[in-house]
Amino acid sequence: MPAPVIKLLESPEEMTAVEDLQRLVWPGSETDVVPAHMLITATHNGGLVIGAFIEEQLIGFAFGFPGIEFTPDGPRPKHCSHMLGIRPDQRDSGVGFALKRAQWQMVRKQGLDHITWTYDPLLSRNANLNIAKLGAVCNNYRRSEYGDMRDGLNAGLPSDRFQVDWWINTRRVERRLGKRPRGPLKLENFSKAELHPLYKPIIRTSRNAQGGAEKLLQPPEHFSSLEGPLLLAEIPSDFTALKEADFALARDWRFFSREVFETAFAAGYIATDFIHEDGRSFYVLSNGDSTLE
Repeated sequence: MPAPVIKLLESPEEMTAVEDLQRLVWPGSETDVVPAHMLITATHNGGLVIGAFIEEQLIGFAFGFPGIEFTPDGPRPKHCSHMLGIRPDQRDSGVGFALKRAQWQMVRKQGLDHITWTYDPLLSRNANLNIAKLGAVCNNYRRSEYGDMRDGLNAGLPSDRFQVDWWINTRRVERRLGKRPRGPLKLENFSKAELHPLYKPIIRTSRNAQGGAEKLLQPPEHFSSLEGPLLLAEIPSDFTALKEADFALARDWRFFSREVFETAFAAGYIATDFIHEDGRSFYVLSNGDSTLE
C-alpha cells in the first residue's frame, strides 16, 4: 500500500469530505458531526485540519484549534487537538501517527509548545498511539467529559476521558518522532526489574453468539497500594469487543479503572508509557518529574 499523502485542508469541498468521514468513523449521531462551516472558520483563525489521502481519497484527518490554558503564571496559548479520525479499514496502518506527526510540525511552526486532547483510557489502540508512540503524558482524569454520548462507539457508557499533555519541544517527544524512534517497551523490561502490576484481572469464560467459548477480562474488586516509582495498570486489550460481548462488564471496567487512575494521579503518578504485547495491555504509571523528559 502506498504511503498516504498528508496535506492541509482548506476548501469547502475538502471539509465536506471530512464531514462524510466523521459519519463513517463515529456512526449513529448526526448531531455530533462537526460541520464544514465550523471547520473552515477554525482554519481561518489559526486552526488546523490535516488530511491523509491515498489515490486522492480521504482516509484520515486531524482537527484542532488554538486554545488558552490557565497556569499559576497566568494564561498561555496552546493547541487543542479535538478529533483524529481514520477510516476503519485503514486503522493500524500508521495513518494516525503520520497525521499527528504533521500536526506536531505545523503547531511548532505556529510558535506553540503544548498540545492537549482527550481519549478514552480503556481503548488500547489509542493509548498505544498517544502515550507510547507519540510521547504524550497524562495525569488528568476527567469524568463524563462529554456527558451522554449518542454515537455508536460511545453510547451507554460514561464518557470518562484522559486529557493528555503533548509537550512537543521536549526530548521525550522528539525521540519518538525522529528518524530513529524509540522501540516499544516489553513486559520483560519490567519483570527483570521485579515490578508487578497493581492488580491481576480475572479471566472469565463465556459463550459467544456462535456458541463458542471466549475469554473476557474482568476487573478485580481491589488493587494494591501505590508504592514505588513505577506501577503497571492493566486494561482490556480490546475494550470495544469486550463491550459488544458483555456491556455490564464494560461498565465494571469503566468504574474500576476510574478509581485506579484517579487514585494514582492524586498520589502524584503520571501515565508515561504503554505496553501492548501478546494480547495484553498495560499503562506505565511513573512518579517523578523526570518522566516528562
